[in-house]
Amino acid sequence: MNKGRLEAFSDGVLAVVITIMVLELKMPQGTSLADLKSVIPVFLSYVLSFVYVGIYWNNHHHLLHATQRVNGATLWANLHLLFWLSLIPFTTAWMGENHLSSWPVAVYGSVLLLAGTAYFILTRTLIKLHGHGSALAVSIGRDRKSKLSIAIYAVAILLAFVQPWIASMCYVIVAIMWLVPDRRIEKKISQ
Repeated sequence: MNKGRLEAFSDGVLAVVITIMVLELKMPQGTSLADLKSVIPVFLSYVLSFVYVGIYWNNHHHLLHATQRVNGATLWANLHLLFWLSLIPFTTAWMGENHLSSWPVAVYGSVLLLAGTAYFILTRTLIKLHGHGSALAVSIGRDRKSKLSIAIYAVAILLAFVQPWIASMCYVIVAIMWLVPDRRIEKKISQ
């Protein structure tokens, strides 16, 4: 199967996710800079989530660039990823509106954990399709970064019930780890 349709659909879903997130941003009541203080948690949650969606979009692009074809299992694995990413606007709004309370931060982390797991499954599905000797498989290798991210999310979810701001910082750390698209794929494809 050609991968073009999967890429186009995924790009559309991610564009809708970002649109929903920005529509959730509410203007402050009032006209002074002091009035902005009440929306800072919502705005910071939006920024973090926007970065995450951007990271997934970039890495998804690189992942599919390294593939020649997709199959039914790939389509389902991709839909699995898109499902979890589609929940980001909901969890972003809940976390921001509740000023980093424990349950919203934990649920936000759970969505990140499940999206990270779904991305890992997508990469494994593509590697299985293209073979363990393929450029994709070689460039991803043991995928320590994905495994480390999933572990950090799991710890952060537990930390959300102790110190939600520490859990939130864990989410920021994972985002920083992934800000640069996976260079292993870029290097392997350019060779």
